[in-house]
Amino acid sequence: PAFQNFPLDSLHHELPDAAWRGLSESPFAAILYGLSLVLIMDLDALKLLILDVDGVLTDGRVAPTAEDEGGKRFHVHDGCAIKLWKRRGGRVAILSGREGRDVARRAAELGIDWVKLGVADKLAGYEAILASADCVDDAVAYIGDDLPDLGPMSRCGWAVAVADAVPAVKRAAAYVTRRGGGCGAVAEAIELILRKQKRWSPALLREM
Repeated sequence: PAFQNFPLDSLHHELPDAAWRGLSESPFAAILYGLSLVLIMDLDALKLLILDVDGVLTDGRVAPTAEDEGGKRFHVHDGCAIKLWKRRGGRVAILSGREGRDVARRAAELGIDWVKLGVADKLAGYEAILASADCVDDAVAYIGDDLPDLGPMSRCGWAVAVADAVPAVKRAAAYVTRRGGGCGAVAEAIELILRKQKRWSPALLREM
């Protein structure tokens, strides 16, 4: 078949490692993925990353009572990638429908620029973040997993759904990660952006 002659290695520098491992096992899938990368917006415009928390930075499980606060688990890969993104001049915001001391603490550790918790209307929260950041929609990447994320995803320049997002969110996304929420999905998306912007390199990792 024609796809057997497709230069699969040419895609490696464009893809996050998690995506590459899966696609390298399927040349036909790699062709389709490569075409999709050509069709998506120019990721060079992205400067602001807005993240949901539950189901994106965590696996989506929440403590049943306030006394159980602190039960959220964050993935170190995501934290490292966020620091790399900021080191390259990117800005980051957290937008969550829930309150949480553990989220605020994690955001402080990572130097998150804007933290909005307990936001019932995520589109309004999204707009408030953009106003504070003096940023336009096309410069924003948003990562979500559930129905409240659809408003911001409909507006942002690059909408990302985690692998275990609800179907409607996956349909609204320009990219669906191979990793699930709380399992390095944010790191995968950041790596893809930096690769597309030609700003990903082994030297970048050594800076950490």
